[in-house]
Amino acid sequence: MTTSPLLPWWLFLSRLAALAGLAALGLFDVYHGLLHSGPLLGLARVLLAMAVAAVWLYPYRPGSAHLARLALLAAAASLALSGLSLLLGLSYAGTSDSWGLAETAGLLGLLYVTARRAPARMAPWAVLGVGAAVVLLPLRSGTHYIFVIFGLLLAITAAAAVTAGTYLRMLDTGRQRALDEVRAAQRAEFARDLHDFIAHHVTGIIVQAQGARYVGEQDPQRALAALEQIERAGAETMASMRRMVAVLREPEAPLAPLAGAADLAPLLDGFNRSSPATARLHLDGGLDGLPVEVSTSAYRVVMEALTNVRRHAVQARVVDVSVRRTSGWLFVRVADDGAPPRPAGEHGGYGLVGLGERVRAVGGWINAGPGIERGWLLDAAMPLTGRGTP
Repeated sequence: MTTSPLLPWWLFLSRLAALAGLAALGLFDVYHGLLHSGPLLGLARVLLAMAVAAVWLYPYRPGSAHLARLALLAAAASLALSGLSLLLGLSYAGTSDSWGLAETAGLLGLLYVTARRAPARMAPWAVLGVGAAVVLLPLRSGTHYIFVIFGLLLAITAAAAVTAGTYLRMLDTGRQRALDEVRAAQRAEFARDLHDFIAHHVTGIIVQAQGARYVGEQDPQRALAALEQIERAGAETMASMRRMVAVLREPEAPLAPLAGAADLAPLLDGFNRSSPATARLHLDGGLDGLPVEVSTSAYRVVMEALTNVRRHAVQARVVDVSVRRTSGWLFVRVADDGAPPRPAGEHGGYGLVGLGERVRAVGGWINAGPGIERGWLLDAAMPLTGRGTP
């Protein structure tokens, strides 16, 4: 997931406050003898504390390999300084010199960030290295038992920092996994919609091409108009395919559906331009504020019904699309006045099967069959709040 390079104001202020706190601890260290170990080693401690602060406060993305490498480098430098202090005999029992509280705070912060953001394969090693550096810091001031106790207290604090970072890492992973599941489900839905969109447009192109061939010799002007409609329908088909392929290929593609109940009027207009039948839309109740899954399902129901009218209801002249909204349900009915009722199962396919799965997934039901006198009737009902029976 991409993030903005600009930090939110509250995150910027928190980092600024942490930097100010580290500066105050650094002044405390200098005042309490951080430089007594010698100018070179003291300067190295000051520079290391500044470097650790920079590594800690930099805004990393999850899984940053640079974070793990820098954490290991900072841990190695800190351990080297601690070991050098012991080897040179610069620490002695009973000393009151500071071992470097600013560096300690920076390493604890770095430990938390590493546990949360570092890659899984490198995080344990980086955490282990930084944790060891934190625990051994008090030994720079002496080997007296009091500094050993300070080291044990820092070990507990380091464990708390690692626990906090790991817990937030698990929360981030859970959110990302949930988002990935939603995106995978959305891409699967768009894959199913390939049939609906492409079949709808291609069927219209076939009907218009047949009409153009029929009137081509008798009325060339009407044939030209039909060709223009074929061109428009082909462009719409390509645009739909590009949008769906983009969703299937791009992990960061938006989750919004392609169309919903509010887009029924343009759908019927396109049908009327490319079909001898006339589709009429009847609305009873507003379509604003519908649940997304209900809105998209209603659109797919009407689209599939119109596609079947083009394919099978060759004598149909009028198609009535009725959408009625009640307090808890959305009802959709598509009825045509085509040829006498077709035997059930005569025109098998995946369109109505997919619609049934979609409508049942939102808690509704769908029924398709011949009308009482003629034509074909498709009814669908979808709940607006939860599941139930109308």
